[in-house]
Amino acid sequence: MQLNTYLTETFSYNDQTNKKLLGKIRLLSDDREATKLFSHLINCQYKWMARVIQDPNANKMSWWEPVYDFDRLEDEWTKSLIPWLNYIARKTEEELSTEVTFTGSDNTRWAATPKDIALQLNYHSIHHRAQIQSILRRQRIEPDFVDYIGTKYRKLSK
Repeated sequence: MQLNTYLTETFSYNDQTNKKLLGKIRLLSDDREATKLFSHLINCQYKWMARVIQDPNANKMSWWEPVYDFDRLEDEWTKSLIPWLNYIARKTEEELSTEVTFTGSDNTRWAATPKDIALQLNYHSIHHRAQIQSILRRQRIEPDFVDYIGTKYRKLSK
C-alpha cells in the first residue's frame, strides 16, 4: 500500500470515529471536558499544518485554544482535516518522508517528517478519543464501538 493511501485511510478512520463520537458527546449532561479535548484535536491539526507549511504564525497558535462551542465541533473538525487530506494527496512518498523544520514551543528548531506528523495526529486522536469515552462512562453513557477492526472485519455466513 502506498504511503499516501495509508495516511488518507488513517485520517478517514479517525474522521468517521470522531464524528460518531460527537453524537455521544451531545448526550453528556456536562460536556465541557469532552468539548475541550475534541477542540484540542482540531487545534493540533491546524497547528501542525501551520508548522509543516512554514506559517510564521504557527508558534503563536495554541494547542488548547480556542475551545469551540459544541455545535461548531463537527464543522471545525472537517475544516481542520481538509488541509491534511489535500496536502497528502499532493505529495509524493519521498516528500512525505522528507523532514520539515519548525520552531517548537521552546523556541528551538526541530525537524520531523510530514508522514510522522500525520501519524502523530491520528494516534493522538485515538488517545483523546479514549479519554472522551471514559468521560462518557463516568456519566453513564455507553460509548460506541469504534475500534479500527470494526470498520474492516465482516461476518461470514455459516
